[in-house]
Amino acid sequence: MVDPRFSILSEDFAAAPCRYFARLRDQSPVHYEPAIDSYFLSRHQDVKRVLTDHEAFTTQTLQVRAEPVMRGPVLAQMTGTEHTAKRKIVVRGFTGQALQDQIRAIHSNAAELVAPFLPRGRMDLVNDFGKPFAVYVTLDVLGLDNRDWQQVTAWLSGVSEFVTSIVLTPERRQHCMDCAEQLEAYLVPVIEQRRRQPGEDLISKLCTAEFDGIAMSNRDVTALIINVLVAAVEPADKTLALLFKHLIDHPAQMAQVRQDPTLLPAAIAETLRYSPPVQLIPRQAEKDAVFGGTVVPAGATVFCMIGAANRDPDAFTAPDTFDIHRPDLGTARSFTAGAQHLAFGTGLHQCVGAAFARAEIETVAALLLPLLDQVRYSPGFRYRETGLYTRGPVSLSLDFTPVREGVTCHG
Repeated sequence: MVDPRFSILSEDFAAAPCRYFARLRDQSPVHYEPAIDSYFLSRHQDVKRVLTDHEAFTTQTLQVRAEPVMRGPVLAQMTGTEHTAKRKIVVRGFTGQALQDQIRAIHSNAAELVAPFLPRGRMDLVNDFGKPFAVYVTLDVLGLDNRDWQQVTAWLSGVSEFVTSIVLTPERRQHCMDCAEQLEAYLVPVIEQRRRQPGEDLISKLCTAEFDGIAMSNRDVTALIINVLVAAVEPADKTLALLFKHLIDHPAQMAQVRQDPTLLPAAIAETLRYSPPVQLIPRQAEKDAVFGGTVVPAGATVFCMIGAANRDPDAFTAPDTFDIHRPDLGTARSFTAGAQHLAFGTGLHQCVGAAFARAEIETVAALLLPLLDQVRYSPGFRYRETGLYTRGPVSLSLDFTPVREGVTCHG
């Protein structure tokens, strides 16, 4: 049995959650944490049930967990016609012609950021490249000045801390609120300027879109912009670093991807299954719900454990093995609502940026792989991951064969 004193909030769990997934699924699939009065579900079928039954399990918790720092309601809080209409507006900013334009921007941003490291033959894929890259690209999509990326990143880290912390001290809570207010103050003049002179960027599209014949308020637009910033930036650098880590740890699969770049989407999909950057998705039970004989009472907060669900042997064969050729993944559907893995969530509130995430990681990985020849961990590098809610490498210091001649940007 799982030790009754065992806690998902413990340092032991935080150090390596995947060590505990099988035990939780087998012995405590509905795990209660009294300190935060919440239930944690770890089986694939239970998690899928919660995420697809949006009437029994609502996003009500986000009113407390997200709305204060998003400065208004986020997409996942909406239902019915409002959700459909606003989701469509955001999706249009990440698909079709807009996506084709973004892929060019992704490529040139990546080429520019990696260039200084190529002659050195060493780079921290998380801090030197992944984090600035993820912010640059998202600012491009929104039409914000990427010279402000460090300031925006600092504000965003406060917003993300608020959304993803299970427990916050009053001091940290105040810090997060201050960050959110400063980010809002930065965005409002931009929103007002785009209302007067709209361009092709996503902020302009949000400013000029109408819902029920009424334009969205500054508060609505601000909340959606912050929503997009957090959702696009947080997981992107983590996914890229985890993709490289898993391929370096599996040299045969790395060689196959280098030889056949059409395997890249499968490698990204398997990375998302094996180590999803978003580990927890919260919901609120609207009425009593029974999972395997355990009652989750109405009003309770339920955390869906995406990492544990994605390694459930009832859903995937040999789930603790990283395998880009696994037949039960289905690469083509891995970035759609039909995905078997749950890294993007599922159901009504599935991640709106799934197609964009795929294009972003695929574009940058396809650019980096040929440049980072003989890529390996730097001598003395020790791998460490952090995060309970979102999780990824603290750093990823890599050595590779230095590139002598300049790299041209094909854009």
